[in-house]
Amino acid sequence: MATEEQRENRLRLLEDHIGRSLAQAQASGELQSAKHYGKPLDLGDGYDETPAELRMPFKMLKDSGFHPPEVGLMREIAALRDTLAGLPEGTEAVAMRQKLAAMQQQLALRLEALGRRA
Repeated sequence: MATEEQRENRLRLLEDHIGRSLAQAQASGELQSAKHYGKPLDLGDGYDETPAELRMPFKMLKDSGFHPPEVGLMREIAALRDTLAGLPEGTEAVAMRQKLAAMQQQLALRLEALGRRA
């Protein structure tokens, strides 16, 4: 088994390698040419909406191939937001906004209930 000191040394080496790679990409201009350079990440998966104490359990479930209903609801909300963004104002948009509000409320209630159990 590796000792704690060996693990720390490997981590330091990995961090050094990552730092060198980032510095090289910065110097070559590769980072600046990236589409989302300098902008916050949009994970689009409901991460920000998920209470902090539930993020790790949800991630573990997701990584194991199981998706809680809340994650599916977050995806539906994201898809509806995308659809609404390209939709002209009108009766259909109003109905979709109402549906979006209802879905957001349902998600908030479910996450709140989960938070109470956590």
